[in-house]
Amino acid sequence: MSSQPLLEIAAGSLASALAAQEGGADRVELCSSLAEGGITPSQGMLAVVRDRVRIPVYVLVRPRAGDFLYDEAEFEIMRRDVETCVQLGFEGVVIGALDADGAVDPRCRELVAAAGNAGVTFHRAIDASADLRRSLDAVMALGCERVLTSGGCANALAGAAVIAGLVEQAAGRISIMAGAGIRSQNLAEVVRLTRAHEFHGSARAVHRSGMRYLNPALKDLPPDTERTSVDEVRAMRRELSEA
Repeated sequence: MSSQPLLEIAAGSLASALAAQEGGADRVELCSSLAEGGITPSQGMLAVVRDRVRIPVYVLVRPRAGDFLYDEAEFEIMRRDVETCVQLGFEGVVIGALDADGAVDPRCRELVAAAGNAGVTFHRAIDASADLRRSLDAVMALGCERVLTSGGCANALAGAAVIAGLVEQAAGRISIMAGAGIRSQNLAEVVRLTRAHEFHGSARAVHRSGMRYLNPALKDLPPDTERTSVDEVRAMRRELSEA
């Protein structure tokens, strides 16, 4: 494991993935609909990102927003999405599923198998599980290389003590990546409190629409969006370098 802490940026668009790269991120987690917690990107986005982004990209495999309890059809979708990501040559995928009682769904092993030699991150489904320590053991048994967690709290700073406990439990067998609510302003504190090695954030800022005409009646369709900020990624990278 590298001595340098790693920065992963959650990118909900090609523009955000390129901003993450320009700002000095180590890796991108590519998804769509970040406002809903992220879902699997379209095949068009996957193809263009694969062509244009040079740093490692892990693709979020999540068929819908909401809970992490999936039926057989949804699992089939996830299996096929994993296979697509492998075929396109992505460095890894990001998966996660729970059973109705809040335990890690053993069918996740099928997704890990479908990933083959690609890396696998278990996402924040673990934070929705009934027992984080037991779930971490289950994720390690699946063969995942890392788990993204806020320690079961609303953000990584609030869950820092729990994350530190998971780092101790993992004992180097799996990487614990702290994420949720991390910005340059609090990153140094999260590093100090969690003792994690990898950190995850979206580094988003408002991107103003270039439209000159806006229909004033369409207040339910706001024109502005949020994108990853190159400056915020650079600031986060700076904080990690000094930590």
